[in-house]
Amino acid sequence: MQAMRTLIESEEFSREAAKLWSEDEYFQFTTWIAQNPNAGDVIPHTGGFRKVRWSRDGKGKRGGVRVIYFNKNSQGWILLLAIYAKPERENMTPKEIKRRA
Repeated sequence: MQAMRTLIESEEFSREAAKLWSEDEYFQFTTWIAQNPNAGDVIPHTGGFRKVRWSRDGKGKRGGVRVIYFNKNSQGWILLLAIYAKPERENMTPKEIKRRA
């Protein structure tokens, strides 16, 4: 297991996470991602941003969310950039990710 990381949230992530997750779901995800900073798939053409799928209570992965984040291994922090519900949106483009970063 890797060392825990410091989590930094964009304003957008904080706002949307509060809408999509309960406090317990938020705590479960942030604890997990801090311990697993290389989880998810690297999104091509974004400079290393990753996308991870996370289920929501009672909805499973199909009804879950996607979290876009960047792991800065050398400095020990993770930027939580964006979160969105899968049924509402399929993917963010590399341009959208770079614009928000």
